[in-house]
Amino acid sequence: MKEIVCKKDELQPGQTMRAKMGPFPIIVCRTPDGEYHAFNNKCAHQGAPMSEGVMCGASVPTDTPGEYDYQKEGEILRCPWHGMEYDIKNEGRMLADPEQKLKEFNVSFEDDDVVVSL
Repeated sequence: MKEIVCKKDELQPGQTMRAKMGPFPIIVCRTPDGEYHAFNNKCAHQGAPMSEGVMCGASVPTDTPGEYDYQKEGEILRCPWHGMEYDIKNEGRMLADPEQKLKEFNVSFEDDDVVVSL
C-alpha cells in the first residue's frame, strides 16, 4: 500500500502535517535538514494524536553533573498529552524508553510527490 501525501514544497523544514495512508492516520515530518519521515499518528504511550504535538529539540546531559545542552532542534516530536519525546531520525524511538517507538512508514518521492508506503 502506498499513498501520495503531499508535494515536496508543501511541507517546509521543521514542519509536520497530518495525512492518511489508506484508512490509517499518519503524521509526516520534515527535519530542518530536509529529511522526510512518516509515522502512525498515535503516541506509543497512551495514544495521543502526535500531529497535535510539536517538533522541537531535547536537553541532553553533558560531562558536567547538573549541566545540559539543548540539541537535535527539529528532530524531536513531542506528544501533546504527556510530553513523551520521540527522535524522528532514530526510528521514532522514545527518548525516555528507546524500546518504545512510533510505527514508522517508508517515505519516497515520485517527481514532486511525497509518497508514504508500508
